[in-house]
Amino acid sequence: MIAIIKYNAGNIFSVRAALGRLGAQSVITGAAAELKAAQKIIFPGVGEAGTAMAYLKKTGLDEIIKNLKVPVLGICLGMQLLCKKSEEGGAKCLGVFDAEIKKFQSPTAKIPHIGWNNITDVKAPLFDKSLENAYVYFVHGYYAPLCAATAARADYILPFSAALQKDNFYAAQFHPEKSGDTGEKILKNFLEL
Repeated sequence: MIAIIKYNAGNIFSVRAALGRLGAQSVITGAAAELKAAQKIIFPGVGEAGTAMAYLKKTGLDEIIKNLKVPVLGICLGMQLLCKKSEEGGAKCLGVFDAEIKKFQSPTAKIPHIGWNNITDVKAPLFDKSLENAYVYFVHGYYAPLCAATAARADYILPFSAALQKDNFYAAQFHPEKSGDTGEKILKNFLEL
């Protein structure tokens, strides 16, 4: 069973629908027992880092998530919360990835970064070479800089981590569930880990 973490910040139903299109059964839950029993976990998110972290700490989900041993996929805010800290709300995050989330700054470019953008320097196992230069859908005003855990890169205002990977933790700044065939392929790769 695939668990989608429910924590009051999410695009959980579009993620569940995308998994359903791939024939995967999923449960939306914030229950420790269900998360610990899942074979794979998706940590989605749309929202504000400070508020989301406060909720995770209040419910004990923060400790559960960072100690998971099965494959975990963080999406958008879920990816950012897996990093060390975020400039958004001055949040101290989960610290899985050694990266600090920064706010985009530009006098001319639109912020947030919304729309289709290509990813490069993609690394297995979440990405295969057929996904090099593929277009995916982004909606974010904050980003993870390039770092040792970068598994794909994108450029908007500056180069940033479009995806991260360390041990059993995978993360995408973009929304695979809204990225058409490319996103479906990435989710399929995650399900096949």
